[in-house]
Amino acid sequence: MDPINIQEYEDLAFDLLEPTALDYYRSGSGDELTLRANRAAFERIRLRPRVLVDVSECSLATSALGMPISMPIMVAPTAYHCLACAEGERDTARGAGAAGTLMAASTLATRTLEEIAEAATGPLWFQLYVYKDRRVSETLVRRAEAAGYQALALTVDTPRLGRRERDVRNGFGLPAHLHMANFADPAMRDVLQLTPGASGLETVALHLLDQSLSWDALAWLRSITHLPVLVKGVLTAEDARLAVEHGAAGIVVSNHGGRQLDGVLASIEALPEVVEAVQGRCEVYMDGGVRRGTDVLKALALGGRGVFVGRPILWGLAVNGAEGVQRVLTLLRDELELAMALAGRPTIASIDRSLVTMP
Repeated sequence: MDPINIQEYEDLAFDLLEPTALDYYRSGSGDELTLRANRAAFERIRLRPRVLVDVSECSLATSALGMPISMPIMVAPTAYHCLACAEGERDTARGAGAAGTLMAASTLATRTLEEIAEAATGPLWFQLYVYKDRRVSETLVRRAEAAGYQALALTVDTPRLGRRERDVRNGFGLPAHLHMANFADPAMRDVLQLTPGASGLETVALHLLDQSLSWDALAWLRSITHLPVLVKGVLTAEDARLAVEHGAAGIVVSNHGGRQLDGVLASIEALPEVVEAVQGRCEVYMDGGVRRGTDVLKALALGGRGVFVGRPILWGLAVNGAEGVQRVLTLLRDELELAMALAGRPTIASIDRSLVTMP
């Protein structure tokens, strides 16, 4: 029988993936407190449904920075999809397009950003890190513009890589036939498998990522591109206000899937203060822990424009390539549509803060 929910896809993927790849995908940092909190926080939020509302037709259609999409559920930027499927990010793009939604492609993809764009039939955003050599980041921006990407998502919560102990224990690295495809320089594209006790990704990040990054980087990035720039990795009202002041077109409330600073707020817990801080001056999204359509409904009720989904996409990809990605997204869409009907909220615009109560 085909999987009928995200957990069943996860269970199947756990049996299919090579153990080191599985640990890379599923792990969090430190004691994985935040990784678990991302799920637990959704479970604490309660819904307040309205009744006797005409829900004979429910519409999930929305937009992201003006780009029409079929639902407020999008594909988060995650690395190394070829560990799950030979086609990697190309199949992810195909699945997202078939589901009528947006994919944010990772800088650390195992297919080039051009290959991903060629496979895509839906809108694409490009996730970006700022490197010590900013010419590297600028080259990536130019390539993304030329390939037709429609926005940039600047990840700001990674001056250094969080200590992901499963990767350290495994000596995580990419197999010899896989590389970070967006780079030509072996020093940047190769994530070597090391002896247990050292993560190859942590070693690469330490040498390449700009630890002096400040808000000036957002102004610099906006000065070199015509694309709208979102800031990904915001968890506080203070930083949300600064993002708006520095010209961000959007914010992604995110704790990097529990993979950076352990013990921080769950993303859904941080979402309300960020929404309140920006006062509608930019669009606000969130990622982290979304596994059910009711999770999406709660995020929308708390002011999110939409959600990004990371690990479930990888589970679908591992199980059945592009079709698995499409199916995961379709399951979440169908669950959201049912939840909207049962909550008496037939349109995205009808979902508001009165729908939820928080502890």
